[in-house]
Amino acid sequence: MSSKKPLPVGYDIFEDLIRKNCYYVDKTSLVEYLKEKGGKVNLFTRPRRFGKTLNMTMLYEFFRIGGNPELFNGLKISENKALCEEWQNKFPTIFITLKGVEGNNFELARLHLIRLILDTIRSFQDLSNSEKLNDEEKETYKNLKKIEEYDKEKQNELIITSFKILSELMYKHYGKNTIFIIDEYDVPLDKAENNGYFKEMISLIRGMFN
Repeated sequence: MSSKKPLPVGYDIFEDLIRKNCYYVDKTSLVEYLKEKGGKVNLFTRPRRFGKTLNMTMLYEFFRIGGNPELFNGLKISENKALCEEWQNKFPTIFITLKGVEGNNFELARLHLIRLILDTIRSFQDLSNSEKLNDEEKETYKNLKKIEEYDKEKQNELIITSFKILSELMYKHYGKNTIFIIDEYDVPLDKAENNGYFKEMISLIRGMFN
């Protein structure tokens, strides 16, 4: 009698699920779909508990430079050797979730957004010493990490521009376009609508996504 795998109760991060050897409904062929039919921007809309976060973290682990290809051993996408050779762990990749960008007032939600941006920027410390960036660009990266030190007007400016700037610096460092994966993109607006600061929040989110 073969041993049973654990059920992935509470797991929505691909790497965690694979390392725990949980049951996994293989959706890695989504990578092939994106290569064949995907656009410059792709929006995934599914009901709650449909595995969107799991799929997005799977894509993150597949594309990101520095990822572990062994996570995909035995999965459907590993059969496509040519695609894996071309795409797997070959791209600078940013993954963020806006799930925690909320609060009962705008200022609290804005501070959560700043913290998210700061944590993301700090996760790419290689840019500080990149031989591909000039001194001005390195200083730009360092200034992004000081977002908490600025006044509110400057902070709002960086909220809108920080991911664009980070993507441009990563492009110059790695020589490839950045893949940007955004999870729970609607949470800040939903919470803002429920707590009376929708206009303020949509101004920041619209600017950031643009």
